[in-house]
Amino acid sequence: MPIAASELSLPAKAKYFASNIFLRALIGAMQALPYHWRVSGMGRLVRLLSPVVGFERRIRDNLALTCPDLTEGAVDQICGEVADNAGRTLAELYSGTPFLRRATAAPIGGPGLAALEQAQAEGRPVVLVTGHFGNYDAARAGLIAKGFAMGALYRRMANPYFNTHYVRAIEGNGKPMFEQGKRGMVEMVRHLKKGGNIAIVADLHAHGGKEIDFFGKPAVTSTVPAELALKYGAALIPVYGIRKENGLDFEILLNPEIPASDPITMTRAICDDLESVIRQHMGQWFWIHRRWKPYVT
Repeated sequence: MPIAASELSLPAKAKYFASNIFLRALIGAMQALPYHWRVSGMGRLVRLLSPVVGFERRIRDNLALTCPDLTEGAVDQICGEVADNAGRTLAELYSGTPFLRRATAAPIGGPGLAALEQAQAEGRPVVLVTGHFGNYDAARAGLIAKGFAMGALYRRMANPYFNTHYVRAIEGNGKPMFEQGKRGMVEMVRHLKKGGNIAIVADLHAHGGKEIDFFGKPAVTSTVPAELALKYGAALIPVYGIRKENGLDFEILLNPEIPASDPITMTRAICDDLESVIRQHMGQWFWIHRRWKPYVT
């Protein structure tokens, strides 16, 4: 569980502070570039650094566990695409207006759009579930621009210095934001009770979650999105911000509403839906995560 800077040991403070200074300097330097150079440049930089900082090793380990039939060439390609997408996403989150211009111009489609429109017309709350795929903030910003007011649940970063300006950046792409934890949950529930919409990224290893198969292997997954939908009568709709081939633009896809049943069944449906989208765009999911603990460390 991430902790405040005041609770860290001196070595940990020094490590996080130095890391934050480096990242702030890098982001600041990139922001001096024209938008398309900034985004593509950060993608290339993270692709270059991926083997050095351990990203590539994690991607390869995750793919070896879940997709052992991939050829070596396919794995190499996915490693490069994942790192590139991660770098582009970081640059976009700190780009403000130029990024929002692209996100709000993104076409919105898919069978879940009608369900979202119907829920809004009825004053019914909506839980939109997504993953660390493409650029999830593009989907949020695009939907907000089309009149679907939306809050979002986020997890505090381990580095408290970086977390401060990271939260400020993502708030610029849409509010309200609810920090994972007791206070954030209370605020989010209040928002849902008023018929509001929330977006939850549901593909991280979740302490206290349930083992749900993802790419054929058990992955500890939070059932909170499904539980919230059931408790407050909300529509549960998967949404994705898919990066287009030019690397700068997006399309927003809403898949069919997940029928109300029980938290485990609904969470399995969330995982299956995300997996189906990832398989179409393998390089756009964040394979860097420790999604399959303890199988991949």
